[in-house]
Amino acid sequence: MNIYIAFLRGINVGGRNVIKMADLKQTFEAIGLGRVQTYIQSGNVLFESNEDEESLTLKIEQKIVEDYGLSITVVLRTAEELERIVQNCPFSKEQVLEAESLSQVESLYVSLMAQIPSKEKVEQLSVYESQEDMYKIKGRDIYLLFRHSIRNSKLANNLQKLDVPATVRNWKTLSKLSMLAKTIKH
Repeated sequence: MNIYIAFLRGINVGGRNVIKMADLKQTFEAIGLGRVQTYIQSGNVLFESNEDEESLTLKIEQKIVEDYGLSITVVLRTAEELERIVQNCPFSKEQVLEAESLSQVESLYVSLMAQIPSKEKVEQLSVYESQEDMYKIKGRDIYLLFRHSIRNSKLANNLQKLDVPATVRNWKTLSKLSMLAKTIKH
């Protein structure tokens, strides 16, 4: 059995696309997923399954449409993939601490993409990188470091130009989910 983490894009944000976590847990259980556990309201669901990523993503997205009438992007990572994301941050501790001292808010994020973007799309995104907003792409994940706020970042506001389904989570959330995934495995 694989442990997966489903990252749902754009739920429970600003009173839109509201789904209660208890209901979401039942939705995942209804399609036969095991050991389902949610984490915070932003749509993070840990579960166990033997199915492959592609069929799981499709099944989850279809069930959310059925249950809630919402077309939501779902991005999956296995517990092992999430552990690699957390262990292989390309930014140094010093860079992260400096950014956080300047912004007074969370500065390190990861955009989790459903697939690897094309080189052409990545080149289009590169024009938005600066000393204030930096990124590093590793496979299907973009590590983002903001020296001010993600809210006013031109880089963050242009991630959709990569033209792949994706959702962004802050570092604290990803670290916590990685720890929770380890407890499910054992």
